[in-house]
Amino acid sequence: MRPTLVCLGFLQAVASQQIYDIWQTTWDRDMLLTYFQPNPDPINFVTPGAIGSADIVVDDSSVYQTIYGFGATLTDSSAQLLSNLKSQNSGSYWQLMDYLFNATDGANSAGFSYIRVPLGASDFSATTYSYDDTSGDTALNDFNIGAAPSYLFSTLSDILSINQWLRVHVVPWSPPGWMKSGTMDGGSLNTEYTDTMANYLLKSLQGFQSKGIPVYAIAIQNEPENSNPTYPSCSMPVATEAQIGLALRSLMDSNGFQNTKIIGYEHNWVDAANYPVQLMQQAGSAFDGVSFHCYEGSVSDQAEFTSQYPDKEVFFTECTGTLGSDWWSDIKWYMDNLFIGSLSYGSSTGLMWNLALDGSGDPILSGSNSCSGGCRGVVQINSDGTWSVNQEFYAMGQASKAILPRDEGGPWGQRIGVSVGGSLSWALVVGAYVTGRVSSTDWDRYSIVVLNWDDSASTTFNPQPVEATIEFRGMQATYTFPVGVTTLWWYAPAN
Repeated sequence: MRPTLVCLGFLQAVASQQIYDIWQTTWDRDMLLTYFQPNPDPINFVTPGAIGSADIVVDDSSVYQTIYGFGATLTDSSAQLLSNLKSQNSGSYWQLMDYLFNATDGANSAGFSYIRVPLGASDFSATTYSYDDTSGDTALNDFNIGAAPSYLFSTLSDILSINQWLRVHVVPWSPPGWMKSGTMDGGSLNTEYTDTMANYLLKSLQGFQSKGIPVYAIAIQNEPENSNPTYPSCSMPVATEAQIGLALRSLMDSNGFQNTKIIGYEHNWVDAANYPVQLMQQAGSAFDGVSFHCYEGSVSDQAEFTSQYPDKEVFFTECTGTLGSDWWSDIKWYMDNLFIGSLSYGSSTGLMWNLALDGSGDPILSGSNSCSGGCRGVVQINSDGTWSVNQEFYAMGQASKAILPRDEGGPWGQRIGVSVGGSLSWALVVGAYVTGRVSSTDWDRYSIVVLNWDDSASTTFNPQPVEATIEFRGMQATYTFPVGVTTLWWYAPAN
């Protein structure tokens, strides 16, 4: 009888699973990353009955990549605005930073945990500069991490004081101009400086370390297929990036950065089958993975890379909001393509472009044509010392809630299998995740992030809630998802 008793005990444990915790953002903004508990009672997993209009089947026997977090790029412009806010209204600044970065389980915040930082100037800097602007200084004797504005490092330090698990991902928009044709704006690296550039990147890591900023990952070149004469940028053929990567990996391994990742490509989905694949062919030993941007191609293109290199990591690191676009349409697109979609195609991160800008998409580098429609920050900071968060915040916050560690110092969420059936299966886009625990006796947390985009917007706008069943380990729960994004949790014994 012993096996029967064990099985009954397990079923009893599963039967006691309940959904207590829900975070929700609705199309009408009635809920904005709002936490609540089902009322009057938690939602129980019970013996299965008929399926709902949509049927979400969670399969935790299929476990995929770890999700490292969501966030944006701390450009010089973003850091400047945040620093100004701190000076102008310190209380408001710290309130915003907590709302953005507090990753404590259950905190009223988005828990952003992955920040990308340009090495030197980008199109969102006050001036064009690198960390060594002394022409011909191949020994890099004049390398100076302090060429970056002090507010960049002070803002990073403030973020780390709130979120000790922050992952910092650094990447240059251009090598120093003297390694090119004399300018950082457009052009390409003179290949005689390949080793010098690798050393420049090593010194960048050491510079961040000297400022108390641990670097999780470094990339060789932002958007290596983009050369724009109006702002720091650089076209870099695969062979050049491969050579720099190999040289940098050796330098990093010899200088205490063995655990810092090197990420390749950092460009659009559209070329996923070519540049990043060739980079792995030429220098796979140097690169931990590649990252993608959203501006050309589609998210499914990520599979062109992952199908050939399933053991390499994939990161999604840039997409920008545009001033004046529709709030709800943006959230639908973001969830479908980035914060559920990109993860379902293997990505471990989801990042937007500028963390903070003002209401006009400024400050932008003088003369840059990179944001013709006006780039929107995740946060808008106003000259009067007030701030607001945009749709990008809510989209990422909903996704972030599903994968943050349950325990301090505990594991991050991992993507697990999920499918949707039923007559309204098309109405829901779903990601599913499991977050392990520090103690083996504590139950794992299971989360689903659900976009209900059944708004009939193509005809007459008519938002329709969807009654769905959730199938998990032979049990079933029922929940009606409003049009919007819903993240909900339950706990179960580790599988």
